[in-house]
Amino acid sequence: MPRLIALALVALLLATGCFGGGAAAQQVTDQTMMVGKAVTVVERLRGDPNFSSQMGNLLGRARAVLVVPDLVKGGFILGAQYGTGVLLARDGSGRWSAPAFYSIAAGSVGLQIGLQDAEAVYVIMNEGGLKAVVENQFKAGAEAGVAVAVVGAGASASTTTNVGADIYAFSRAVGLYGGATLDGAGILPRHSWNSAYYGGNPTPEDILFARTVDSRQADRLRDILSR
Repeated sequence: MPRLIALALVALLLATGCFGGGAAAQQVTDQTMMVGKAVTVVERLRGDPNFSSQMGNLLGRARAVLVVPDLVKGGFILGAQYGTGVLLARDGSGRWSAPAFYSIAAGSVGLQIGLQDAEAVYVIMNEGGLKAVVENQFKAGAEAGVAVAVVGAGASASTTTNVGADIYAFSRAVGLYGGATLDGAGILPRHSWNSAYYGGNPTPEDILFARTVDSRQADRLRDILSR
């Protein structure tokens, strides 16, 4: 009987992670859930016939990518959109960085009503587009000087044929494609999320460029982006 009790205690300690790893190593947080959602979004959009060929071609040449799994848009006359996503940059050797967490917020005025929850992937093609995102230049709208092309069904011909754009936006909601522009958007790093995910207080530059931190959880996301 004492032996059975001892074995039961060992099993309990292992289950609660008291011997290292265990539950602590696999703890589900807002940040780990966001990275997991980003994987799902990229897989889903890459498998969508409206996006697959274009997205695959662009990702092969991209400088960076911003994935926003939940971009909420809504309002009545005065509209707004908000979401949290992950930004990854590619270095000269083609390797993707770890994800840096960012938030997107924008407001607009016009005839609109209702609420929409979309998922979006912004494929950033060059240094200018990446700089605009990292330095939060889109809050100036068109003055940012960065061309964003919306790709997919429902996008106008002028955007889908916009060859040479700095950023290509792929977005989808239930039964609706397109409309994921960045004009007037504030794109800001979520420092508290980056700190919670990596420990310490890494800046976006530490994560994206210096690469002083990393996450094995992001391996699947990087693998999908590299296909």
